[in-house]
Amino acid sequence: MIDPETSDTAESFITHLIELRNRLIRALIAIGVVFVCLFPFAGDLYAILAHPLLAVLPKGGQMIATDVTTPFFVPMKVAMMASFVVALPYVLYQIWAFVAPGMYAHEKKLIAPLVVASTVLFLCGMTFAYFLVFPVVFGFVTSVAPEGVAVMTDINKYLDFVLTLFIAFGITFEVPVAVVVLVRMGVVSVEKLREIRPYIVVGAFVIGAIFTPPDVVSQIMLAVPLWLLYEAGIVVAAMMVKAAAKEAEYKPLSDEEMERELDAVEAGQQDKRQG
Repeated sequence: MIDPETSDTAESFITHLIELRNRLIRALIAIGVVFVCLFPFAGDLYAILAHPLLAVLPKGGQMIATDVTTPFFVPMKVAMMASFVVALPYVLYQIWAFVAPGMYAHEKKLIAPLVVASTVLFLCGMTFAYFLVFPVVFGFVTSVAPEGVAVMTDINKYLDFVLTLFIAFGITFEVPVAVVVLVRMGVVSVEKLREIRPYIVVGAFVIGAIFTPPDVVSQIMLAVPLWLLYEAGIVVAAMMVKAAAKEAEYKPLSDEEMERELDAVEAGQQDKRQG
């Protein structure tokens, strides 16, 4: 005989899997539709991505393709990456729609702003890397090339390099969100975050040395924003802790206390009438 509870659990699990599948299919369809629209402009998108390097190459310098299929697949990868970025709000909505029914009301209030903030900050990190970091990095690389050496980068390796920097700066700009989440979950306190500030500063410069070329300027351009964003996360987390403390101080009146308050008000009104 089949246990009813076991049967209900299995049905619930299957229902969740079907819901997850449907959400994933919708997200993939959205990315696919955007990709179809952007694919005719794949070459232009790659030209935009390669502009920071092409702008600093010496006269006659160019990029090369060492594999036969690279000129086709690299622009296609760029178009696919751009499609994901464009469709990201809808993809996040599908994720939110899947997990939201299992959350409490206070969790929903917290998750929605965090998802929006994470998306905006990641895009800000990519923008910062493209407009400020890339010109400095590529300018340094081309300037230190020995005399007589032509700088001609393979387009596939260039794509891998810029994707690494995009991810590095995108994750760096997520630091405030990570700090807020850790404090909100009670993993660490604001006071502890302030105590470990010197270690964070040192770690920021270590990360900058790992993910950027070996020049001081590019390392600073990653380390300083990481440190400042850490400080911003502490400020936001401290404000949230104070707001939560004020809410905790407020305690609604019980039924008995409410009745006593009403009786006191009615008694005061009767005294005024009699007076």
